[in-house]
Amino acid sequence: MGFFRNIFGGHEDAEPIDVVNPENAVRKAGRAVGRVQGVGFRFFVMSNAKSFGITGWVKNMSDGSVTMELQGEPPTVDRLIAKIKRGNDWIKVTAFEESDLPVVKGENTFAIRY
Repeated sequence: MGFFRNIFGGHEDAEPIDVVNPENAVRKAGRAVGRVQGVGFRFFVMSNAKSFGITGWVKNMSDGSVTMELQGEPPTVDRLIAKIKRGNDWIKVTAFEESDLPVVKGENTFAIRY
């Protein structure tokens, strides 16, 4: 996974969280549009979410967008969203919509959904 981490971004500016305190956690729904399919975007989101200690999921949509749910400490979720919006050499997010969701208690993983 080191090769992909170098290409898609990893933990260079991340400080992983061991346990997210549910009382402090937030959950955000996100929808990214732009060059976000066929460029490793889901892996980019997942690897960065894991390195930040964020739980949730990411999924390609039939309209070419990618949706996701991100849960963690508020400043950490904000840092991940900022990184997603920046993208990289292959990933170009032209628009990102977000909204608040209820926290999912007991969630402890981040996954790519199909």
